[in-house]
Amino acid sequence: MGYDGPTELYIDGEWTPAAGGQTIETADPATEQPYATVAAATAEDVDRAVSAADAAAARDGTWRSLDPKERAAHLMAMADAIEALSDEIVLVESHDNGKTPFEAGLDVDMVVDTFRYYAGWADKLTGQTVPVPGDRLDYVRQEPLGVTGHIAPWNYPFQLAGRSLAPALACGNTAVLKPSSQTPLSALYYAEAADRAGLPDGVVNVVPGTGSEAGDALVGHPGVDHVAFTGSTDVGKGIMSRAAENVTGVTMELGGKGPNVVFPDADLDAAAAGIHYGIFMNAGQMCWAGSRLLVHEDIHDEVVERVVERAEATPLGSGIDDDGRMGPLVSESHLSDVEAYVQTGLDEGATLATGGSRPADREDGYFFEPTVLTDVTNDMTVAREEIFGPVLSVIPFSDREEAIEIANDSPYGLMAGIWTTDLETAHGAAADLDYGMVSINEYPVTFPQTPFGGFKQSGIGREQGTEALAEYTQAKNVNVNLEG
Repeated sequence: MGYDGPTELYIDGEWTPAAGGQTIETADPATEQPYATVAAATAEDVDRAVSAADAAAARDGTWRSLDPKERAAHLMAMADAIEALSDEIVLVESHDNGKTPFEAGLDVDMVVDTFRYYAGWADKLTGQTVPVPGDRLDYVRQEPLGVTGHIAPWNYPFQLAGRSLAPALACGNTAVLKPSSQTPLSALYYAEAADRAGLPDGVVNVVPGTGSEAGDALVGHPGVDHVAFTGSTDVGKGIMSRAAENVTGVTMELGGKGPNVVFPDADLDAAAAGIHYGIFMNAGQMCWAGSRLLVHEDIHDEVVERVVERAEATPLGSGIDDDGRMGPLVSESHLSDVEAYVQTGLDEGATLATGGSRPADREDGYFFEPTVLTDVTNDMTVAREEIFGPVLSVIPFSDREEAIEIANDSPYGLMAGIWTTDLETAHGAAADLDYGMVSINEYPVTFPQTPFGGFKQSGIGREQGTEALAEYTQAKNVNVNLEG
């Protein structure tokens, strides 16, 4: 089935080709065949988008000056529009990214919930009064930042774009969204939803393009007041450096190497199910993947056996196969990277418990078998670096102290999991783990109302929850001398 959705840039409320006529061709990871051709924004296009967003974000602009109750209504209408487009977005996402319809459906549902959650906040953003000496009134206003740039990744193209768009818009900011050049299609449906919801021109702009041109132009634009980025730590560092040229604030959710820590008293069936889901969902292409399994030596063999059994029973499927529970990797080059990581693990002494190669029964598509490596030590490459694929590294531990030491010995600190039936172990380990998110007896899980972000090199700032409201507003202090 061919793609018949939007393919142009969306700037200032209008669909438009790129200034120089450039395009990007995308491929279906499940078939390796071309899927769609979309406009590729130039620096000139990005400048037009930022100018449109700036006009709508001005103090007398159509968005910032809007009654917060009306802004909330617009966001609710946008959520409704996304929900109405859900079936189409799911199909497009499956073809463009390779994820299964089940997974793509979860992403769209999360976006709808996120927009509704932040719509509820639009008319509840308040300041505060501050007690100060003397006859004075001192108060703090929370004001919008202005124009926000959003650079979305290829692994969750629709969901992660919406995660930052919704709070930014709710706070009175405008947005320029640049999706990954590998998966640009679903982002264009935010433009479609904004149009259907009647958002004023310039509030939402979508500019597919390459990172080297459109992305760089957006991050380095002096008219952009904040940049939200999700992606690798190395790219994030480059974006921070570029944004610093204009002292532009950033919110960044970067890499991860999440440990799932299984204690001897855990419900092993539940743990095996959560471990399986936490590494093989989205073919392991997740920053919050539970890619390290830390398991107590007394139950090591039993847990590995259960996880391997589930891995080998995982049905692979094309991006539009309802029977598939794990789709392909996003590209040929990424598939090669994952293969190389597995070989490096074996060369460094790991043992292949299952998987480790392309499935023999598939001639097309960038599929890779669910893979489990045992005999891993925490100094191996497969335990240190983010593989971003369906590869689980199993590391034994002897006691809680060692488990925490291994878990925390990582440059990343995004999400960790704990599996135990003991209350003290659960809360004690959660307190000791150097991670921005810890989930006990399920993995992974998040909600629009809970903060998402990490420690160390896993990022800066927080998306979701009330914490995101602080990311997309700035405090202004006002002091009034009341003396005659």
